[in-house]
Amino acid sequence: MTQVTSNVPEGTPNWLDIGLPDLDRAKTFYGTLFGWRFEDAGAEAGHYNQCKLRDVPVAGMMQNPEDQPDEYWWTVYIAADDCDGIAKRAADAGGEIVVPPMDVMSIGRMAIVRDPQGGQFGLWQGRDHHGSGIVNEPGSFVWNELVTPDSKAAGDFYQAVFGYELEPMPGDMDYTVLKRAADGRYIGGILGGAELVLGNGRTAVPTWTTYFAVEDADEAVRKVTAGGGTVDSGPADSPYGRSAAVRDPFGVPFHVMKPAPEQG
Repeated sequence: MTQVTSNVPEGTPNWLDIGLPDLDRAKTFYGTLFGWRFEDAGAEAGHYNQCKLRDVPVAGMMQNPEDQPDEYWWTVYIAADDCDGIAKRAADAGGEIVVPPMDVMSIGRMAIVRDPQGGQFGLWQGRDHHGSGIVNEPGSFVWNELVTPDSKAAGDFYQAVFGYELEPMPGDMDYTVLKRAADGRYIGGILGGAELVLGNGRTAVPTWTTYFAVEDADEAVRKVTAGGGTVDSGPADSPYGRSAAVRDPFGVPFHVMKPAPEQG
């Protein structure tokens, strides 16, 4: 188990959340799929729900009254030691500050940023709440990647903001791995020359997407379809594990993945 009990290094994805039009249906779907239970933070917090795995928060969920499927996404938050400073760096690099830095009660400070290609992500500076308390195990996120038509421009932006090292993958696929400069740890990727397609057939703006770890990718796909979701592709094997691209009942894309055993 990978349990997180303090703030992770800057530039590391550290939280996920989503707003959906039917919170009860969303809880049933994701609770069945990942074994989550949900804790409502109350009216003061807009009834924001923590999604918990074994009583440890791994993601957040809230009501979204807007009936616009292209507005529903899992937002990937990236750790910031200084939320205001990173937001300024993002703006200086050509990004748009969608939600300026703001305190979230006593638990942390956040902002929402859109990169120059349109990919949206969050910044999270943890205080009382460090972010996802479990990662890299079933029911939690194991990988995050940006889907964008211009990987070069996107890579330049994220390198300027977070100081990432960029490692292009060999082969025909336009894929770049993001590495923390301090220790070379892989923290995410950029898939270039690609678009996500919405349920209504329109293409989405560039966006971050999340891989959730599961015990069994095939069984997870069965749960997705039984719960009213759909499957875009897979399950299929790769050197990194067995995964499928799926959507929840509201059309939100994500991946389920049984990671390959670690080598060595």
